[in-house]
Amino acid sequence: MSKIKALKCKECGQETPAVAKHVCEFCFGPLEVVYDYDAIRKEISREKIESRPRTLWRYWDLLPVETREPVTLGEGFTPLFKSRNLGKMLGLKNLYFKNDTVNPTFSFKDRVVTVALTRSRELGFDTVACASTGNLAGAVAAYGSVGGFRTFVFIPADLEKGKVVGAGVYDPIIVGVKGNYDDVNRLCAEVADQYRWAFVNVNIRPYYAEGSKTLGFEVAEQLGWRAPDHVVVPAASGSLLTKIYKGLGEFHQLGLIPEFHTKISVAQAAGCSPIVTAIKEKSDIVKPVIPHTIAKSIAIGNPADGYYASKVVQKTGGSGESVTDDEIVEGIKLLAKHEGVFAETAGGTTVAVLKKLVELGRIERDETVVAYITGNGLKTQEAVAEKVSKPHLIDAQINQFRDLYDSIVKSKRPEPVGA
Repeated sequence: MSKIKALKCKECGQETPAVAKHVCEFCFGPLEVVYDYDAIRKEISREKIESRPRTLWRYWDLLPVETREPVTLGEGFTPLFKSRNLGKMLGLKNLYFKNDTVNPTFSFKDRVVTVALTRSRELGFDTVACASTGNLAGAVAAYGSVGGFRTFVFIPADLEKGKVVGAGVYDPIIVGVKGNYDDVNRLCAEVADQYRWAFVNVNIRPYYAEGSKTLGFEVAEQLGWRAPDHVVVPAASGSLLTKIYKGLGEFHQLGLIPEFHTKISVAQAAGCSPIVTAIKEKSDIVKPVIPHTIAKSIAIGNPADGYYASKVVQKTGGSGESVTDDEIVEGIKLLAKHEGVFAETAGGTTVAVLKKLVELGRIERDETVVAYITGNGLKTQEAVAEKVSKPHLIDAQINQFRDLYDSIVKSKRPEPVGA
């Protein structure tokens, strides 16, 4: 018996067969996967999960595929580590970082793509495609190559070089579109109407989005089968945030974790913060904006799941905050200097918002807090290239090093009292 029952509209509740489809025919609302939780409850247990490989596919029972042979590169089950230094600096006793910079293509997008392409293969597609701000392009290109698909990735023409190279090395067909992500996305919606391709964030979106739940599953398991008190999540479309919440809810519903009351807070860049704005205005309308920020991976001005993300934040008692580009860079440097993790701009946004929430008194000292770091900083080096330590150049002579060393020591020596 299939664990996937149907696709269900999040607005009107109308159900439809689990095919390649993302919009309700009756009200045009977004579709979401419906599972047979009664059947799943009979099969799933902590012990079964713990006995499986240390990848996100240990949660196969709650992912929208039927095959036991996924398109995979060993993604997921990334480190959750307790803060070494930053927690003490911020006055938090139990601060953790979920480090998704170490996934196969160095971002959390591997989670959604392994699910999307596995489902695409089940549905009989031979071509996969995506609209991307960068990380998704790299993931779709890599998994498309491994899965034997013909692969198209559509990106803004001004994307960071590291992300273009990171996708191009897998030899997909890359289409650079003049404009921002929202322009790319509009074009892809038209392309998806005309070609029978599996667009991971269009017609495959209901399955694709479910991969993000594993960030909720993993954190709960890694904390000893309990939910955190508070999480801080960066938002682009808003889907990641809603799925982390859904994942924790499913674990509770199936008896894998006790009652949870996790506050979910959202982090955005000031140059593209439509979800945060809606939360602060207590509005049901997420007004589209034109992005202007270095945090390109989360620069979606018209977020598809923005409304649902804002509702989750409000329902859980979380907060929404945005930070400037300078604060984002400082967040990247803080995480690198104090925790040894080089995050991309989305991670810098998360750290900067975490710091801001502490300063505003919205995170309590004794709470167990998890900050999600979703991508590797090597992809967005341009953001910090001019604001990090530079080499001191000398000839290969010991006297030149002595002079350099003495000048460094002198520059760092405290001034005498009364000087």
